Amino acid sequence: MLKNTGLKGFRYVRTFTFYRQTSNSKNTRLRYVGAAVITGGIAAYYISRSRAEMARRKPKVETSLFMAEPLTSIDTLTDNHDDMKTKMELMIMKIQLANTLVVLSPTAEDGEIEVRISADFCRALEEEEDEETKFRVDRWERPQGGGGITCILQDGRVLYDIFVALSCRGKSLKEGELPFFAAGVSSVIHPRNPLVPTVHFNYRYFEVQEPGGTTQSWFGGGTDLTPYYLDEEDSRHFHRQLKVACDRHNPGYYAKFKKWCDDYFNITHRGERRGIGGIFFDDLEGPDPEKTFQFVTSCAESVIPSYLPLVKKHKDDAYGYHERQWQLLRRGRYVEFNLIYDRGTKFGLYTPGARFESILMSLPLTARWEYMHVPSPDSKEGKLVEILKNPRDWLEIGEPSTDTKK
Repeated sequence: MLKNTGLKGFRYVRTFTFYRQTSNSKNTRLRYVGAAVITGGIAAYYISRSRAEMARRKPKVETSLFMAEPLTSIDTLTDNHDDMKTKMELMIMKIQLANTLVVLSPTAEDGEIEVRISADFCRALEEEEDEETKFRVDRWERPQGGGGITCILQDGRVLYDIFVALSCRGKSLKEGELPFFAAGVSSVIHPRNPLVPTVHFNYRYFEVQEPGGTTQSWFGGGTDLTPYYLDEEDSRHFHRQLKVACDRHNPGYYAKFKKWCDDYFNITHRGERRGIGGIFFDDLEGPDPEKTFQFVTSCAESVIPSYLPLVKKHKDDAYGYHERQWQLLRRGRYVEFNLIYDRGTKFGLYTPGARFESILMSLPLTARWEYMHVPSPDSKEGKLVEILKNPRDWLEIGEPSTDTKK
């Protein structure tokens, strides 16, 4: 449409230029000025009308890059393409299944949504495995409403146990019968090699409609790293990528959400953190939900650049029985945190009709406990434990500002 508009405008300009070249009289010059005004008005009219027509058109939702159909029908997503519920569901489908960036192209014909691939989460992980090792995709629906898509890869050569889960749910809150919508994407990657760290990320959105028709909504999420052996260069790289994502939206976010992460992933009875942290936030809202959504999207898109280089760097590192046993002990700590302290796990387990298979997929396939096991402080294992007991400021940015707004 805009292409045709440009050709029409160009045709007017060509005619007018020829007219100018064939006459130099004063009256002609006046007519030239008048023609310019008319030509500009015609071009502006066509451009304005084209944009209005595009705004009225319903964009097409491209799903061919996904590993499964969206949970919400394509017609509903298309009819409500500007709704935050649609944006969130498509975002987590892309982060989970194709990690693509969708934009409404101003030059696309018929209002088509142009899909640009920026990364591919599941397939990027598959590329680190043997050719025959692929994700199993399980699309399921909840009788009470909503459903999910779970991608699982287990017993791989590099990635021992992975789950990437999307869930959407919308109905009414029982107590007040308020319509609500919840959507989220969550993943944990447990590698086979003890020199490769475990990563976890989760990003979610919750929306409630109040009786008067107003909507209350908020976001939550985070990304964190759990190494078995400390590599300071890896730790700085991981935190630096998260800081870059945060700084695009608020320079105070990283320090604030890094501390929140250290405080949240705390195994209190052990006096140590689950890992070396990352970022974590909850109940994040603001006057402009679109800006908050863009921040959450940036954080989710930072997972691959923050983690995949660590997999490539260490997946072929040599290790032995001792390193494997330590990895299993640390995975025991992972299980302790998830089952005792993690709010999402506890909420899911106590929710009627919850899908326990998906909730417990965050746990590693194998773990180990030893009575009163304490590593030597001078050992590699002991150095990791020291960091877990005393979280480090990896980027040396100091304490978060107390006046940083949500």
